[in-house]
Amino acid sequence: MGLCFSKSSPDSPAHCHYQQLPKRNQHAPHPATPSASPSSSSSSSHPQLGPILGKPYFDIKTHYTLDKELGRGQFGTTYLCTEKLTGLKYACKSISRRKMSSRKGIDDVKKEIMILQHLTGQPNIVEFKGAYEDWHHVHLVMELCSGGELFDRIIARGVYCEDEAAVIFRQVVNVVHVCHFMGVMHRDLKPENFLLATRHPNSPLKAMNFGLSVFIEPGKEYKEVVGSAYYMAPEVLRRNYGKEIDVWSAGVILYILLSGVPPFWAGNEKGIFDAVLEGKLDLESQPWPSISAAAKDLIRKMLAYDPKKRITATDALEHPWMKVGGQSSDKPIDSAVLIRMKQFRAMNKMKKLALKVIAQNLSEEDIKGLKQMFHNMDTDNSGTITLEELRAGLSKLGSKLNESEIRQLMDAADVDKNGTIDYYEFITATMHRHRLEKEENLFKAFQYFDKDNSGHITREELRQALTEYGMGDEATIDEVIDDVDTDKDGRISYEEFVAMMKNAG
Repeated sequence: MGLCFSKSSPDSPAHCHYQQLPKRNQHAPHPATPSASPSSSSSSSHPQLGPILGKPYFDIKTHYTLDKELGRGQFGTTYLCTEKLTGLKYACKSISRRKMSSRKGIDDVKKEIMILQHLTGQPNIVEFKGAYEDWHHVHLVMELCSGGELFDRIIARGVYCEDEAAVIFRQVVNVVHVCHFMGVMHRDLKPENFLLATRHPNSPLKAMNFGLSVFIEPGKEYKEVVGSAYYMAPEVLRRNYGKEIDVWSAGVILYILLSGVPPFWAGNEKGIFDAVLEGKLDLESQPWPSISAAAKDLIRKMLAYDPKKRITATDALEHPWMKVGGQSSDKPIDSAVLIRMKQFRAMNKMKKLALKVIAQNLSEEDIKGLKQMFHNMDTDNSGTITLEELRAGLSKLGSKLNESEIRQLMDAADVDKNGTIDYYEFITATMHRHRLEKEENLFKAFQYFDKDNSGHITREELRQALTEYGMGDEATIDEVIDDVDTDKDGRISYEEFVAMMKNAG
């Protein structure tokens, strides 16, 4: 039995059609990008900032070659692109600035970029390389997944056996689990929004298209009707929902993997919505008699009509059916959080302190996801994370570390050495380094050290700043100056400071 429903645009809201899929245009021209800025900018010694990202205009064609079209949606066109310096291939989603004429349009693009930055590094989520703005487009450059969409494979493959479905579905639920733990609600989970990393039959899945995603705000009632009709939870249609809607959408995907049809469907969109609101789940007709009781139990729990009674993504990963042919729960995974904490551990002490200054100056908008993640780890709501809470939180993200490694991470993040990780210490150790792209963040951090505003950080100023956190010993100061003072004049200029901060180490 195959699917009886057709594909909608990955970017589009809920529109469902019963017709043959149109062939993609593989040879559409890439967008024209000016090679020089408007003449108005040449009169200023400062680079002109783009109105969307607030960063200097960037002619993407100077660093990337844009090639064939890979896909087209309501809000952007994705192209194959090659980084000229390395020859590496990426996907570039180009969004016309004409589509961002309203404040909401601009905010939506900025929010998508922030969420991609926040989640990058997680397994089963597409890697984000960067966002750039030229005079006609905003370009999002991300990992190229060459295996196509899960949707296309489902159509070609048809119904999956339970072992195969478990391997695929564990990755889908892991995306939901990671997003929720990191404070993100996807709001548009469907097979079209999962790409296969390669063409290999066992290729890992990568979630993409976070254009409808939001940072979760505790206590907020979400009312906007978003998503795609077949995958919408009933509470979305009732305009009062939370993150549980992602679990529902994932449950619909599992139902399709095992039966070939969606659980709630009709000949038009209104009919689909009526079926979803009725919530009558068919697990009796073919092929369900031949499907295991465990699989049906998981589907019932994920498609529980009452969101309060719906299973969480964390618990779904531990459901017995998920172990059938699925990825072993003992397999270690380096989450984005763990990777960032390891990077932080390796930094010199000046850089750690500078990052804490930046963390303390970030806006509420900048730290929404990190704030929710902190609260998820701070299980006793004390305002600090203990060693035990850090161990439990990293375990929930799939990391398998020994006690020594956990203590090393704890020691690195605990900048003031009081035995716990406070809110700003956590943000310092886990924020993505994209935050360093903002010049004002770097300048505020530099000013923290440069007490006399001379434009240089002296040895004495460095000692004063580090001593506040018990790090002002001569060996540490010598190490920092040797590492950062490239012109060997015994002090650190702003340019040397910025170079240190942007260095990957």
